Amino acid sequence: MLDPVIAFFQRVFAAFGRGVGLVVAWLLWPFMAAHGWYQRRNWLIKGPIILVLLVLVIFYGLLFWRTQVWYGFNPEMASGYNLNERTVAAGEPVAGQAGVCQNSAIVTLAADLTDMNVNQNVWISSTLLYKTGLFGMDWDNTPFFDNKASFQRGVNQVVRRVGIELADNLGRVRGTSGINNDLQDARGNIQFDEGTWYFGTNPFGFKTPTPSFYRAAVNSWRKFNSDLELCNAVFDARADNLMQLLDRMASDLGNTSDILRRRSEEYNAGWFDTRADDRFWFAYGQLYAQYAILQAAKADFRDVIRERNLTSIWVEMEKQLQASLRIQPAIISNGSEDGWIMPTHLATMGFYILRVRSNMVELRAVLDR
Repeated sequence: MLDPVIAFFQRVFAAFGRGVGLVVAWLLWPFMAAHGWYQRRNWLIKGPIILVLLVLVIFYGLLFWRTQVWYGFNPEMASGYNLNERTVAAGEPVAGQAGVCQNSAIVTLAADLTDMNVNQNVWISSTLLYKTGLFGMDWDNTPFFDNKASFQRGVNQVVRRVGIELADNLGRVRGTSGINNDLQDARGNIQFDEGTWYFGTNPFGFKTPTPSFYRAAVNSWRKFNSDLELCNAVFDARADNLMQLLDRMASDLGNTSDILRRRSEEYNAGWFDTRADDRFWFAYGQLYAQYAILQAAKADFRDVIRERNLTSIWVEMEKQLQASLRIQPAIISNGSEDGWIMPTHLATMGFYILRVRSNMVELRAVLDR
């Protein structure tokens, strides 16, 4: 009785095997044809081909190493600065130390986040092989080599926002005094295009690459903090400045949440959505940097937070950020919300982003009373 069933499955597996064989033969045919052509050539042709292939192997090996090894990655990076031990707000004189003021933790973290992006690691988005893509296809449209670049861009988006707020509000007295030159330089440099290499076509010619501008921003921020420690600069740690910083960061999270929502709803391809990973890691980088900056803000605005009784809400916000940063899947899936094989990492990340944003909105509402 089982013979027809066994015969059926044998035919199914045989057909499947033939199909796999045809696919493998189709994939290998160009290489076999190239191998046959190569064998018939002399060494005047073989030599340069071997050299070109060797160069490609080295360069793509370097691209693999740069994109897969992450230096300085630590979601709890702000804990190493002992910010809870600070006794005065940023810009205020330090007790018992004449002529010494408290530097800004926000400026320190903005500089160190950028340092992690361009000094501890290679800034991926402006490297030559990343810009050339896979046979002309943008790496962001493939499942390969784009996670670290997306994470770096997410971090950089937060630092750019902070750079604007520092120059326009935090580094001035009620917005009426002149803009600090170092903060102004840093704001301009950190806004520079993310994908510029040493040479470009629009306009045509040699260029200063992106990391050089970001390193200049780091130097400007550190110079500002040195001046602040000597009481030669201003950090205006007022409630309305904190409210505006939170408002801008919440708005950025809202934009990212909308991007994740649209991707999750319109491209339900599970593990096969090639853009899900860069959407996820951009959002992760954004939350990573915001977590560090908000811990710094709690130290810089310690008096405001204490006077407005914001500590419990702030701690809850930090817990939500911590929870979101624990999500580090090996393969990003953009499946349906009720799927049981392919999870929906984008929707999960979007959930945490909305929780964090809700806490920010609540903090802002208390500050606005």
